[in-house]
Amino acid sequence: MIKTTCIGAYPKPGFVALPDWFTTPDGTDTSDPTKWWADAMVAMGEDAEHIITAGVAEVLADQEHAGIDILTDGEVPRENYIHYHCRHLEGIDFSNLTEKTLRNGAYVARLPTIRHPVRAKDFFLSHDWRRAQKLTQRPVKITMPGPMTIGDTTADAYYDDPRRRGADLADALNREVLDLAEAGCRHIQIDEPLFARKPAAALDFGFEHLERAFHKCPTDVVRTVHMCCGYPDRLDSADYPKADRQSYIDLAGVIEDASIDAISLEDAHRHNDLKLLEQFERTTVILGVVAIAKSEVEPAETIRDRLQMALNHIDSERLIAAPDCGLGLLGRDLARRKLVNLCEAARSFG
Repeated sequence: MIKTTCIGAYPKPGFVALPDWFTTPDGTDTSDPTKWWADAMVAMGEDAEHIITAGVAEVLADQEHAGIDILTDGEVPRENYIHYHCRHLEGIDFSNLTEKTLRNGAYVARLPTIRHPVRAKDFFLSHDWRRAQKLTQRPVKITMPGPMTIGDTTADAYYDDPRRRGADLADALNREVLDLAEAGCRHIQIDEPLFARKPAAALDFGFEHLERAFHKCPTDVVRTVHMCCGYPDRLDSADYPKADRQSYIDLAGVIEDASIDAISLEDAHRHNDLKLLEQFERTTVILGVVAIAKSEVEPAETIRDRLQMALNHIDSERLIAAPDCGLGLLGRDLARRKLVNLCEAARSFG
C-alpha cells in the first residue's frame, strides 16, 4: 500500500475565528496577509487555546476519516504558513508593515519588516505538535517556512544580503527543529516553494541554508522539504503563474545529494515528466496527485492511474501520495472528498 500525507494547511472550522489568506477576497494574493491576526487572537480571549484545540481536533478527524497516514494539524492557529512563524522571531517588526511588490509585480502586500538581526525568540512549534499529537494515534507532521521563503515574504530593512539573512533565519529555524525532535516529533517539514521559482538562488545558497536549518536533526526524524510551484490566488484560477517545470529537473540532483529524506513535489495542477522520479534513488517522493485549487474532485481511478504511472519510475516504498500543497482554498467539503479519493487510490495498491 502506498502511504498518504497532507502538506500543511487545511480549511479552518468555522468556529475558529482567525483570518487567513485563504478566506480573504484576494485569496493568497491578499495585500494584508498578516495584519488582522493579532486582533483576532485577542478577541478570542482566554478561550483561544480551547477553540484552537477543538479546531485541530476536527481537522485531524477529517484526515483520519479519509485514511491519511501522516497527519498535519492543518496549521489551524496560523494566518499563513510564513508569518505565524515570523511572529516568534526576534528582529521582525509586525507593528510597522512595509509595502513590497511580490511575484514579479503581480501584487503589492504590506509585510512584516526585518529591522534587527533575526534570532529565535521562543519555542512554540513543540507546543503545537503536542497539542495535535495528543488527539491522535497517528503521527503528526509539523511544518515551518524555509529561509528563502521567509526572506521573500518579509521586507528587509536590515540585512540587504540574502546570504547573511538566510543564514540567521536558518539558525533560528534549527533551534525549532531540534526542540521539535526532542519533544518527540518524527516528521518535520520545511516549506521552500521559492526554490522552484528561483532555482539559481536555491543552488547558490538556498540548499546550504536548508542544511543549516536541519543541522544535527536526529536520524530518526524524517526531514521533509515541500517544494510546490506556487499557490494559485483563488479556487479555479486557471491562468495563475507557476514556477518553470524545468526547476524540478534542475534541482533534483542536489536534492538527492542533500540530507533531505523526503521531497514533496507538485504534480496534479500540472503534470511532470515522471522520468524525473528516476533522479531520486534514495530520497522518498511525496507526489502531489490531488489539485488544491480546482473544485473538480478527482476520481479515485484517475488518481490511481497517475500513481501507477509513477511506480514505473520509483518503488512503492519511496512513494507517498498527497495533495499538491495545503488545502485551505477548497473548503472542508471539497477537501474531505478529495482526501477520501486520494486514500482509496493509495490503498488499492495493497
